[in-house]
Amino acid sequence: MQLELTTSIAAVDAAEWNACAGENNPFLRHEFLLACEQSGSASADAGWQPAHLIARPSDKAPASGILPGYVKSHSRGEFVFDHGWADAFERAGGSYYPKLQHAVPFTPATGPRILASDSETRGLLLSGAEEVCRQHGLSSAHSTFFEEDELAYYEAKDWLIRTGEQFHWFNRGYGSFDEFLDALASRKRKAIRKERRAAATSGVDIVQLEGGEITEADWDDFWVFYQDTGARKWGSPYLTREAFSLFSELMPERLLLVLAKRNGKSVAGALNFVGGDCLFGRYWGTVEDIPFLHFELCYYQAQDAAIARGLSRVEAGAQGPHKLARGYEPVRTYSAHWIANPGLRAAVSDFLDHERAAVEQDVEALKAFTPFKKG
Repeated sequence: MQLELTTSIAAVDAAEWNACAGENNPFLRHEFLLACEQSGSASADAGWQPAHLIARPSDKAPASGILPGYVKSHSRGEFVFDHGWADAFERAGGSYYPKLQHAVPFTPATGPRILASDSETRGLLLSGAEEVCRQHGLSSAHSTFFEEDELAYYEAKDWLIRTGEQFHWFNRGYGSFDEFLDALASRKRKAIRKERRAAATSGVDIVQLEGGEITEADWDDFWVFYQDTGARKWGSPYLTREAFSLFSELMPERLLLVLAKRNGKSVAGALNFVGGDCLFGRYWGTVEDIPFLHFELCYYQAQDAAIARGLSRVEAGAQGPHKLARGYEPVRTYSAHWIANPGLRAAVSDFLDHERAAVEQDVEALKAFTPFKKG
């Protein structure tokens, strides 16, 4: 088995990459990551230098496994926050950056991170990540938002495990949005209907656009919304304007854009990516303050779309206990961390022991506040 490190996904054949990535998760596909790199969103200048590990049975053989990765000069755009670790290490005289990040850029969506089907290749790729850190003087390697069934591979390599929480909506065979509402307690059901009514009578028309229906003018409008949200949340948007055009060009069948229009002009929007069994809500923004429109575009329209497509769940991004009242349920998320310095590793390990217990308590407590009928 051989490992190679490539600093551009464009250097890897798309069919070869996608054979490892599979069809289910749009963010692991060659098309999405190529759009991020070619648009300058995930680039060395942006602090996201591509560093993808490819495993092959022999020199000319097709890839048997891939570990998408990036050398990072900061911790922005990851949504698993390690700024405290970096600050502590640097105050102690260490250099936390650069580090190696195995993640989907700017996207806290769950999914596999070790794109291989057998245990041997998965273990080899993680060993390769460790060796990349040693050879290039990187402080650490981090794998974020991976699926629970990958835990054993990281634990076998003695990576430190971190848990977090998100809120996902699960489609329990609903034939319509009203069927979903029927599963809720009466007070919660009435509250959602009130919110949807308020959005529907606010003077805007809501449209869902798929793939080829999305025009460059739509992207121009959405870019304004996206920049506004980015400026309020993290200072500047992570994705460039070109990225959205490339998404349309490279993976139109994976896109669902929900727009709110007033007199034919778009005033708000939410972008979703369609997976094999999940709808991933990603980006949202508005130029008008319309009560409950955020909930309508980002949550209720996504639930409608998932029911119509027979998808099993909706992931609506990071954080947000307010999603509980809208039928989204608390779930655990996972990340894993390999840290070269023994002192930093010991300190982080102790911190994670306490944090995991707190997260576990929080997830269990939040389950009591879901809006579903009890019993």
